Amino acid sequence: MLDKIDLSQRLEQKEFKMLIKPLEEKLNELQQKIKDIGIPVIILFEGWSASGKGTIISRLRNPLDPRYYNVYPMNRITEDSYMRPYIWSYFTKTPEKGRITILDKSWHRGLFPDSLSKWKLNKEERGSYYEDINTFEEQLTNDRNVIIKFFLHISKSEQKTRFKSLEANPNTKWRVDEKDWEQNKKYDKFTERFENMILKTNTGESPWNIIEANDSLFATVKVYEVLIKILEEKIFEFSTPCEQFREHELTPNQTSILSSVDAAKDISDEEYKIKLAKYQRKVSELCFELYAKRRSVVVAYEGWDAAGKGGNIKRLTQPMDPRAYEVIPIAAPTKEDLSHHYLWRFWHKYPKDGHIAIFDRSWYGRVLVERVEGFCSANEWRRAFKEIKDMERQFVHHGTIVFKFWLQIDKDEQLRRFTARQEDPLKQYKITEEDWRNREKWDLYEQAVNEMLLQTDTDYAPWTIIESNSKKHARIKVLEKFVETLEKNL
Repeated sequence: MLDKIDLSQRLEQKEFKMLIKPLEEKLNELQQKIKDIGIPVIILFEGWSASGKGTIISRLRNPLDPRYYNVYPMNRITEDSYMRPYIWSYFTKTPEKGRITILDKSWHRGLFPDSLSKWKLNKEERGSYYEDINTFEEQLTNDRNVIIKFFLHISKSEQKTRFKSLEANPNTKWRVDEKDWEQNKKYDKFTERFENMILKTNTGESPWNIIEANDSLFATVKVYEVLIKILEEKIFEFSTPCEQFREHELTPNQTSILSSVDAAKDISDEEYKIKLAKYQRKVSELCFELYAKRRSVVVAYEGWDAAGKGGNIKRLTQPMDPRAYEVIPIAAPTKEDLSHHYLWRFWHKYPKDGHIAIFDRSWYGRVLVERVEGFCSANEWRRAFKEIKDMERQFVHHGTIVFKFWLQIDKDEQLRRFTARQEDPLKQYKITEEDWRNREKWDLYEQAVNEMLLQTDTDYAPWTIIESNSKKHARIKVLEKFVETLEKNL
């Protein structure tokens, strides 16, 4: 593939100046339209060492309004990156609607030959990275993000010439190291690996654009032309308003998981006291082992209003070192949250290796409250089932242990707790008009929960239903599951 590309194409300076001006004017015009329509754009550059990525990015900035784009050099792998899933570094840098993110090197670096990437991946890990990368791009493009991928291709002789030129200048000598020269010496082997990466991550919605970069002027013009063509197409496509969904829409479902749950399971006070002490002691020990082995944990709590999530979380975290965990209460998304993919805000709270993140409500809001209340379109909540499973698989690929708890109470128990809260001055803040409104939609929510459990229960991130009419029973069951799973995984 790469060896068939004609790298002899060149432009004279005079011709370049004549061509670039109208292209810059057009790109400036398109940036304004992107901003007005609210299209997030990601432009990424990959390629050979010394292929001119920095030069083209610098030229690309000329016509752009600097208030509406960011450039991120991604060649340095920080400690934070190593201690979280590979995709975390990139998902957290995705642009808001109407902004442009330009990446000098991208999420494909983990698939590059070893001397180009600090990520040491074996054959099995490479397979999961291809899956994670394509999934990540699919999630973004489904959410109307535009991803434009460039691979800058140069010949072996041109690369060698550029290395020597850089080394001859004391100010640029540092840019060439042994790994760069190794790439040049093993040019054919690296070509094969690059081609493999391109073929396996070349998709319909985010294809690779190969740029003949032996001549930087020719390469710059071609990058502008490709950018303009894609942006014009996407602006035309996305000028149509997104689907709006404001009515309850639920998929008919013959299976009711919740109807078979006995929410009234209980435990004696004495047994509760003994087991609470036993399991909290084990939680304390296992958390230190988690930290020592650098394994992260993500816990998602979902359940009916007044199901006891707060008290349950309190008993789970009581024995933990407060430096090693964070409880993240999830409320309605902010304006900034809404300007990104809905999973963006959860990636931002992802724990470092050795740490624990506990979500009091989670990404499942997309297929529960957002679905039932009409805060997202039918297309958005339907595709969320796959997106959520894909994200959780990315967590597990990194080595994270995922817990998902659904706290189940029956309708009568919820009414009793609502009434008790309303009558207690110290607990009245816990009950709102929204809680009562949601209760009126119990059947709609129950059907949505049943489908959520069916669609997103996986072997790598299974759901555990917690019978919660008895808060004591619920607390012990969560602690038991937490201890049992950590002991198995560690």
